[in-house]
Amino acid sequence: MSAIVFLAVLFAALMHASWNAVIKQGGDRFQAILMLTLSQGAMGLVMAMVFPWPAAAAWPWLVASGLIHTAYILFLAAAYNHGDLSRVYPIARGTAPMLVALVGLFALADEVSASEYMGIVLVGLGILMMARGIFSNGEAHRMLPLALGSAICTAGYTSVDGYGARVSLSASAFTGWMFFLDACFFAIAASFWRGRRVFIGTARQWRRGALAGGLSLGSYWVAVWAMTKAPIALVAGLRETSVLFAMLIGVFIMGERADQMKWLAGGLILCGVIVMRL
Repeated sequence: MSAIVFLAVLFAALMHASWNAVIKQGGDRFQAILMLTLSQGAMGLVMAMVFPWPAAAAWPWLVASGLIHTAYILFLAAAYNHGDLSRVYPIARGTAPMLVALVGLFALADEVSASEYMGIVLVGLGILMMARGIFSNGEAHRMLPLALGSAICTAGYTSVDGYGARVSLSASAFTGWMFFLDACFFAIAASFWRGRRVFIGTARQWRRGALAGGLSLGSYWVAVWAMTKAPIALVAGLRETSVLFAMLIGVFIMGERADQMKWLAGGLILCGVIVMRL
């Protein structure tokens, strides 16, 4: 992975943690994520109109991506109703890089070195250490299966999007159509889940959704582009360093609890990043 791609993915990780922090501060998390999704869907449609049409081979991957992203958002919104940003976010991202690495090992032709795989494992283990606190700190246990469901979806859409962007011949066009389809699918799911009233919000709520949507789109646009330039598993592992940013935002800006385990886990994640870059 080149230095430019490495730094770009780290910046994408910061943006990803930031939009999660914006959503976590909202009152109705499900509605906030809906507004984010619709906002980035509109931005995605503009992208789709600007960039060249994706290759025909990309469309099955686009539809699959939209469906998996919808499932991911449903799990994430439910998890945020039961836990802190600095706990939910790490668990939701925790198993994803290792699952993606496993898929890449058997299904993709990417070349990943032993040290890079070790870095991915260290990042994943560091993130999973965050999960131990829910059993010792009295946090809601109902959050765990929801966050893990989100993690499985993360691994799924990462693998699908990485391959789909490659066959589409345009990472930007793929990203635009993916977010537009994601918005369509999630709007249908939201209408069944909560009814039409969930679409009604104040101007302030829509502004927050648009801000989070812009951060989300920018973050994943960079990640999808990076997966066309570097091994998918390596990009996925490095992108999960967003957990460090989320933990720091949660602790220092949102006033969430910071126990010793969180800091040890953060150090392990940092070690994984260093190993991947050696």
